[in-house]
Amino acid sequence: MKDKVIPKGILIPFILITSLFFLWGLANNMTDTLLAAFKRIMSMSDSRTALIQISCYGLGYFIFAIPAAIYIKKYSYKSGILLGLGLYLLGCFLFFPAKITGNYFHFLGALWILFGGLSVLETAANPYIIAMGPEETGTRRLNLAQSFNPIGSIMGVFLSQVFILSSLNKAGADERAAMSPEQLQAIQSTELNSVTMTYVSIGALLLVLWLVIYFAKMPRTADAGGKVDFIPTVKRLLKNKNYTTGVVAQLFYVGAQIGIWSFTIRYAMQELQLEKMALPEGKTAEQIAANYYLASLILFVSARFVCTALMKYVKPGKLLTIMSFMAIGFTMMVVFVGGQIGVYSLVAISGCMSLMFPTIFGLAVKGLGEDTKIAGSGLIMTIVGGAIVTQLQGLVSTSVDSFRATSSLSIPAGINVAYLVPACCFLFIAWYAIKIASKH
Repeated sequence: MKDKVIPKGILIPFILITSLFFLWGLANNMTDTLLAAFKRIMSMSDSRTALIQISCYGLGYFIFAIPAAIYIKKYSYKSGILLGLGLYLLGCFLFFPAKITGNYFHFLGALWILFGGLSVLETAANPYIIAMGPEETGTRRLNLAQSFNPIGSIMGVFLSQVFILSSLNKAGADERAAMSPEQLQAIQSTELNSVTMTYVSIGALLLVLWLVIYFAKMPRTADAGGKVDFIPTVKRLLKNKNYTTGVVAQLFYVGAQIGIWSFTIRYAMQELQLEKMALPEGKTAEQIAANYYLASLILFVSARFVCTALMKYVKPGKLLTIMSFMAIGFTMMVVFVGGQIGVYSLVAISGCMSLMFPTIFGLAVKGLGEDTKIAGSGLIMTIVGGAIVTQLQGLVSTSVDSFRATSSLSIPAGINVAYLVPACCFLFIAWYAIKIASKH
């Protein structure tokens, strides 16, 4: 029984909780497309549409994580999941009154509540999956559950393209500025209706799932009604080198992942010189380059299932070490080789990243017992690393390009050099895997 990833009697609860990993992947990638959607619908600047990411990841994920952990600690994992799922579906339904007012900040408020729910869900679901069975197979079990997260991400991209982006009117900002108020309102109403009904439909599905989980018999894992000693728990965690280093490794991983994917389309366009090529009719350089981003997601999904299977024979820490060094190698090819090989290497990095989040999470909380609930919130808060590392990459890219413009030195383009930032992140993860994680 100790060797079983899913022990007897928990299959249905495992499936229900694993479905949440799919659903928050769906929301994450659907929201990414809202930047482009609102930019066109309301003719806004990039900085104004970027408030979506701040609302979601800064004010949503980061702020809700610790309160979620305290709530879960006081009650139970199931209670936390119901709370998170409830906030998620409430955020979806709030798109409807936001559509009636047509106020951008009302949409941001709905997204803030939605992503607050996702933060609560991740804080509860990740450690709950580990606690459902033997500790020996906890990391493998979390990798299996997390395998469905990128599937949700791909579905989010698909739903956005079919139901949101395809419904946008092609009129640009200048054309909309020349329209009468009645014409503009009619176009915006149709576009906002597509956005709203997509999210409301997802909310209806979430309501059904909420009711199923509410009435389902879930494993208790001795987690209900625990005393909330927040400060003493935090002090214990700060003294735990395995945990604190794991939090830093997770911060670097999330930053590396977001940074790798954020610049994939731009890198592919540059290295393949797509803007200078004769493209198929109706296709843009961005659409062709986006195929490599999609390939990255597909490889990410496939590799996570493969790595989960490999963990039956290879210790998670050792596998994390191998994948970290492979990621560093591929990133160096992205920086210094470029061209078609560089693009293929960029796609290959996603295969190496596939096991990192759940494996680091599982290793960081191993042996923490009741402190796991609070510890999980710290690991979820590291999602803010995505904003930090991506901004650093952008700064490096701009600085290098400015230097190249005034220098005679032959150095790679700024976007290439910027990938040294995630390479450094992978180096720290490799160190963590060798020094700490490989002991488990």
